[in-house]
Amino acid sequence: METMTEAISRLRRDGFALDFTATDDGRLRCGACGANHEPSAMVIDEIVRYEGSSNPDDEAILLAMHCACQQAGLYLAAFGPNATAADAAVLQLLP
Repeated sequence: METMTEAISRLRRDGFALDFTATDDGRLRCGACGANHEPSAMVIDEIVRYEGSSNPDDEAILLAMHCACQQAGLYLAAFGPNATAADAAVLQLLP
């Protein structure tokens, strides 16, 4: 199984060069243009999900996606009990 670090490296090589971050109001900020985008408007190209084999706190999701400005990047978030309020809001609104 691919580690999170390996997945990030592979996706960076595939052109997902920037990072998306969750804002406090549940949107995604593009690391290239700085605009805030509605999660429902994002195009998800790949999802890599990790679950801890013995600890539910080890849950994370890595999304490779494009925004309206056509920039390709990654969004990494904890999910489950460790998700922040902003990440939880974004994850609920993703297509």
